[in-house]
Amino acid sequence: MRHFGHVSPTVRKDLFHQEPAEFTGASPARVLAAALGATLYSPATRPALAADIRKQAGRGVVSMVLCLEDSISDADVVGAEENLVRQFSDLDGDAAEVPLLFIRVRTPEQIPDLARRLGPSVRHLAGFVLPKFDERRGIPFLEAVADAEAASGRDRLYAMPVLETPELLHLETRVEALAGISRTVNSHRERVLALRLGVTDFCSAYGLRRTPDMTAYDVKIVAGVIADVVNILSRADGTGFTVTGPVWEYFRSQQRLFKPQLRRSPFLEEGVEELRTALIEHDLDGLLREIELDRANGLLGKTCIHPAHVTPVHALSVVSHEEFCDAQDILRPERGGGGVMRSAYTNKMNEVKPHRAWAERTMLRAEVFGVAKEQVGFVDLLTAGLQV
Repeated sequence: MRHFGHVSPTVRKDLFHQEPAEFTGASPARVLAAALGATLYSPATRPALAADIRKQAGRGVVSMVLCLEDSISDADVVGAEENLVRQFSDLDGDAAEVPLLFIRVRTPEQIPDLARRLGPSVRHLAGFVLPKFDERRGIPFLEAVADAEAASGRDRLYAMPVLETPELLHLETRVEALAGISRTVNSHRERVLALRLGVTDFCSAYGLRRTPDMTAYDVKIVAGVIADVVNILSRADGTGFTVTGPVWEYFRSQQRLFKPQLRRSPFLEEGVEELRTALIEHDLDGLLREIELDRANGLLGKTCIHPAHVTPVHALSVVSHEEFCDAQDILRPERGGGGVMRSAYTNKMNEVKPHRAWAERTMLRAEVFGVAKEQVGFVDLLTAGLQV
């Protein structure tokens, strides 16, 4: 699979200076973590789940979470598990590779049980999403994933812990909670693919809910948690993990208090102002701003609950030609000793040592999402992705 793989080769050639690379479930973990992109969540109760997975793969989705936890009622869990087993079996006849599929469970005991019940269809499973993750709950969850991997004969089943407990939000317990999570995930580093943020649960602890006019970073108590999670768990010194962006809850227009957050000029220049209108009508201008803030704050990828959110996440994940040139210049072997230089676009300073970690992360993103041509912008990428 590859990002923008649903777009025709001719169109990709026109869009990309460097096309997104292909990857599989067997690719290195660092590549898969960066490539998750917009991870689409779906309740495991959907009766045509296998067909939904095929459909979304055809629209550019490369990772999905099939949820047995908060998205379904307690009474539906048994039926949802049975449905998952049937739907995975239905995928066995597919010649094309399905997206990276993860199951979000409720308890550690579900993990080896589901892996066993899936039988040969477990080959479609990339791993498990672990809810309400902390040091106490995390250890049995991660041990259960290891047991399921060994019993199923899989080379690797990954874990994606969700950080969403009140202890992370409460100031008096946050430092110790993060330290405990750090100890736990580091003891299973080879298995933890990425860490996910449960911002809806964070808001719930204080009876809050952000509006479509607000990003997660406008809710200061949530922004503080995100900053501390990145601080402890996503450092660029080789000890950090990929942390993904929070879910955007909205997909239909609400009554607005504030002006739209999308400038008109980029859409006028491309002759697609109606696309801007459609994005605003579906409250996606707020999503676009939050994606940009995610990356500015050290997050990569995003939890998504609606297919309409996928292409915007991927379009904004493509590395611009300017970013690519800066990263290349910073990482040139002859500049290993440091120094400072004017950027290729002559609009900024590139300082080799302080900017090296940024450049390395940018080149990894360039590998999985590609590099846009010099005159290609977000609007072009979004339009191409949506036309399929």
